[in-house]
Amino acid sequence: MIREQLADAISGAMADLGFDVPADRVQLERPANPDHGDWSSNVVLANTEKGGRNPRELAQELADRLLADPPQGVTTVEIAGPGFVNFRLDDSWLLGVLRTVVDQGVDTYARSNSGEPRKVNIEFVSANPTGPLHAGHARGACYADSVARLLERTGHDVSRENYLNDRGMQMHHFAASLVARKAGQEVPEDGYRGDYITDWAAEMPADADPLEWGYARALADHESTLARLNIHFDTWFSERSLVESGAIDQTLSDLGDRGVVFDEDGAAWLRSTDYGDDKDRVLVKSDGELTYITPDIAYHRDKFNRGFDLLIDVWGADHHGYVPRMKAALQCLGHAPDEFEVRITQLVRLMRDGEEVRMSKRTGDLVSIDEIIDATSPDAARFTYLLQSVDSSQVFDFDAVAAQSMDNPVYYVQMAHARACSIARNAAEKGFERQSLESVDLTELGTERELDVLRALFELPGIVELASRQRAPHRVTNWSREMAAAFHGFFHDCYVVGEGISPELTQARLWLTEAASIGLVISLDLLGVSAPERL
Repeated sequence: MIREQLADAISGAMADLGFDVPADRVQLERPANPDHGDWSSNVVLANTEKGGRNPRELAQELADRLLADPPQGVTTVEIAGPGFVNFRLDDSWLLGVLRTVVDQGVDTYARSNSGEPRKVNIEFVSANPTGPLHAGHARGACYADSVARLLERTGHDVSRENYLNDRGMQMHHFAASLVARKAGQEVPEDGYRGDYITDWAAEMPADADPLEWGYARALADHESTLARLNIHFDTWFSERSLVESGAIDQTLSDLGDRGVVFDEDGAAWLRSTDYGDDKDRVLVKSDGELTYITPDIAYHRDKFNRGFDLLIDVWGADHHGYVPRMKAALQCLGHAPDEFEVRITQLVRLMRDGEEVRMSKRTGDLVSIDEIIDATSPDAARFTYLLQSVDSSQVFDFDAVAAQSMDNPVYYVQMAHARACSIARNAAEKGFERQSLESVDLTELGTERELDVLRALFELPGIVELASRQRAPHRVTNWSREMAAAFHGFFHDCYVVGEGISPELTQARLWLTEAASIGLVISLDLLGVSAPERL
């Protein structure tokens, strides 16, 4: 593709000027301002110090040498600023983009194996199995699943995991609440008061173990809800199993062997300050009880022991302060800092009819994920949660998200794909079937609307790699909206079949439409959103 051709030409020209710059070390970027050309390189600025040359003068020499024998498609080479080299190309290079998209298709285009493939465990949701998943879990769930999709598309082996907090007093409070409601009584003071407790208690058989039955009922509810969002876990990991396996005792033993545990006041402490924590942490209290961090360390140790070399945890905003101590704890076990990542999702304000909707699992004032899906749709909910970086707070407006209008971002993008499908159907109804790509004259394409679609398609592989590397699916969401805007512009201004449209132009535009559809399907799939053929 054009990027490799330019890099090879620049590398060769720099060699002629006395600089050894391998082609894979040549940086090429698409300028944010189209007036600066189609491509820009800082190769001169990155290498002038080695030769003691004036960067502007060297840039001019490089430009002159490249213009003397320009790479295919290059029309001008200009210098800008302190020594940037900008390239302008004729539009033919974009036609190669169309061929690449169509040849590679949905399965292969924008797929890569950039960097060293890793075996990744991404843990998210990890809620107490004591009731339905609420809106506070939704953003992290949608985000993490899309991060997993991005990592898979960029060559990594990814496993999705949900850690079940099925040990502790909250489970007993949950079971006692079911028993009380089954008997028609008020729940205990520390119990759960949501309406779901009454509904589930009515389902519970009279001879059931309320703890085990309630656990299974909550787990089934979680699985069903997440499936509605197109989220499926490879592993549902039980905290109980961690305790029963002896992993906690073995973890304490491992930490002791590494010399990072000390005794003080009858308690066992972790020397986490040696690894960047603000204070040492108690692992075992003086009464023999474990602190909450000890099972967490054992759980992450277990994940590493299962062969994962990168752990990614997605946590809520209230866990921000917990990050340094867990990073320190895993380093105490001998793991490198880059083997463990935590992504924090910021809070989401739910709005309905202009008023904020609040939630509380304990009091029963609960907005569940199912309620959000019922009021909007799975696609609308997922797309909306992925509109912004999870580093920023978000407002989720039920009315706006449920709207079936072009002002609704997910509808806007899905409509672009539906329109692409409608073009193909309409052409077929009028007797136009796509000819083989090799037989079609793509030089028929040349309007700005057409080229805008191709420019957007060209950007997709780079966007996917960047989004994967930064764990930033909102970049794909932004691309899908830009792609949709380009295609809607093409749809309105460029007829595919009709009076005055030559058969040759029809064929070229049918393939452009197919390429656009491929790009939209890829992006929507990375977001976990469907690409309907009709709306």
